[in-house]
Amino acid sequence: MHPVTQAAFWMSGALVSLGAMAVATRELSAFLSISQILFFRSAFGLLIIIFFLFRTNWRQVISPQLGSHFVRNLSHLCAQYTWIYGIIFIPMAEVFAIEFTAPVWTTILAAIILKERITYPRVISIVLGLVGVLLIVRPGVALVHHAALVVLGGAVCFALAYTMTKKISSTDTPLCILFYMTAIQLPLTLIPSALDWQPVVHQAWPLIAVVGVVALTAHYCMARAMKMTDATIVVPMDFLRLPLIAVVGAMLYGEKVEIWVFVGAAVILAGNMFSIKMERRAKKKS
Repeated sequence: MHPVTQAAFWMSGALVSLGAMAVATRELSAFLSISQILFFRSAFGLLIIIFFLFRTNWRQVISPQLGSHFVRNLSHLCAQYTWIYGIIFIPMAEVFAIEFTAPVWTTILAAIILKERITYPRVISIVLGLVGVLLIVRPGVALVHHAALVVLGGAVCFALAYTMTKKISSTDTPLCILFYMTAIQLPLTLIPSALDWQPVVHQAWPLIAVVGVVALTAHYCMARAMKMTDATIVVPMDFLRLPLIAVVGAMLYGEKVEIWVFVGAAVILAGNMFSIKMERRAKKKS
């Protein structure tokens, strides 16, 4: 298959995984606390990662950046907590739209942590990202749900996790990064889960398995898509998860989404695409 076709195939897997995770998480929230959901997600994920490590090479988990792994996963855990919180209280499409601001915060954090330059295209991306956020939450025009602000904070946490991933990936394999993601987050979620433990009913186990599997397949499919072709093609494909999750939310939960959510997300996407294309053009000239 052509690389773009292969990228579309892998992005389809990522979109299905993210949609399934949102629905399974919403359903699980009726049985378990957020901490328990994250605990079982890490437990199932760790079992899967260990299986693949046995089939490949255990030595790849030896990392010179254990401190960076801890920072990455603490931030990622906070981001996941806010993501689930948003999925429970506001329309899923709104959660996904706010999450699209993560590249904006990543640009800022990469400049602070990795000393990357904030170029003119990135400034435009940041400005359009902030405008997009204002269009989505519309403070002063509509009543802003507190969960939307929580999800926005989670987008910043996702950005920190992405920035640390970029730092770690210079020395560690993707499987190593996933191993530490599950191994570090498992004990961090065990303590709050134990303090507010809910009995696990039999209806919850299939949903727990779904969350554990698709959380990994979403990461894997996105990475494969990025490897197949340029980000200028993958990013618009990723944007498709917004209308798709809006349809799913409307069909399963009767969610109504304001048109401003799509307008704001489109503005954020435009900023991201502008930055990617301009920097790609600059690299070709150099």
